[in-house]
Amino acid sequence: MEHTVITNSVNDILTELKTNAAKPLGQAKAMPRKMYQSESILELEKEKIFKDEWICIGRTQDIPNVGDYLTWKILDEPVLVVRRPDGEVAAYSNTCRHRMMLLLEGKGTCKRIVCPYHAWTYDLSGQLIGAPYMNKTDDFNKKDISLPEIRSEIWHGWIYLTLNPNARPVHEKLANLTPLIERYNCENYVGIVLKDTVWNCNWKLLAENFMEGYHLPVAHKATVGAFCPLDETEFSDVDEADENFTYQTYTKDKEAPVGTAHPSNTSLEGKWRITSVLPTIFPSHMFSLAPDHLWYLSIQPIGVDKVRIRHGAAIAPEVLENLSDPDASLGEIREFLAKVQEEDRFVVEGMQQGTAGDLSGSGQLSWLEREVNDFTKYIARKL
Repeated sequence: MEHTVITNSVNDILTELKTNAAKPLGQAKAMPRKMYQSESILELEKEKIFKDEWICIGRTQDIPNVGDYLTWKILDEPVLVVRRPDGEVAAYSNTCRHRMMLLLEGKGTCKRIVCPYHAWTYDLSGQLIGAPYMNKTDDFNKKDISLPEIRSEIWHGWIYLTLNPNARPVHEKLANLTPLIERYNCENYVGIVLKDTVWNCNWKLLAENFMEGYHLPVAHKATVGAFCPLDETEFSDVDEADENFTYQTYTKDKEAPVGTAHPSNTSLEGKWRITSVLPTIFPSHMFSLAPDHLWYLSIQPIGVDKVRIRHGAAIAPEVLENLSDPDASLGEIREFLAKVQEEDRFVVEGMQQGTAGDLSGSGQLSWLEREVNDFTKYIARKL
């Protein structure tokens, strides 16, 4: 009986979601509040979205040298990516094949992957090469044991992983976005921030917050809000909307302190020297790409009201090369971005609290929230 009640409740939420997703932007609302509160909805999202899609876990610039590695989790699956001796980036399960101990944590460099429990040791291709005191174990052969490899792909310097062996390749899914991104050569931007945090909100609230500029003059009035003319925000034609991503572009004044091409940048021309692109690659990779810098989020749900965040930032190499005092300048940039993050944290955690109220409800969207409407349609298709 309890299962039936839960099922009916989920069906009611999804029916409301689907009805709203079918409306044009001028009539659309944000997702129903229970989309941010329901444990059953979260379980559907895990199964139908995060176990099915490509997930970005960072940039190749974060692991430039042989032995450099990053770790992450796709839901409850611990994963690692490492730069192999052949220079390629590969992804593996981050648990030992002996007693399932986590092998690596955070970010770092290693010559071999050594389990901190019993010192089982793997080379950078995931092959077991050392296992102390296993010589008396029947039929034990190191050559038969290796870390399970996880499907990975590099797209313009971004590292994507998927648990779905049948997922369509990233470069095919994002083919319509590539012409917009490739002109920036962002794979060469130099990383200056890489930080993992946990916020107290539903993952979708954070995603939606990143993909709209409507809140910038208010929530970010002390930081980025003053430099983002909302009237100049542009979106792709509705008829050209892509089911795998959404984006907006906006321009900045040539005199703006950030967001414009450095004089020594010779690859960008015309309006692109002052234009930024803000793509959201469904489900959980968002970035702001400007001629002189980028910053991004990759997010994973931990619970209905908790989200794991990987936040990174990078600057164009010509900008870094021309800094008179790199340490001071980079310190100021990091401090500025940290303030922006805290401003976002305040609003998304506040919205999470608001969704718990029975008197709460979703209002109509502004034209500036076009990407939120695209995201709603994506969630409705997947669930």
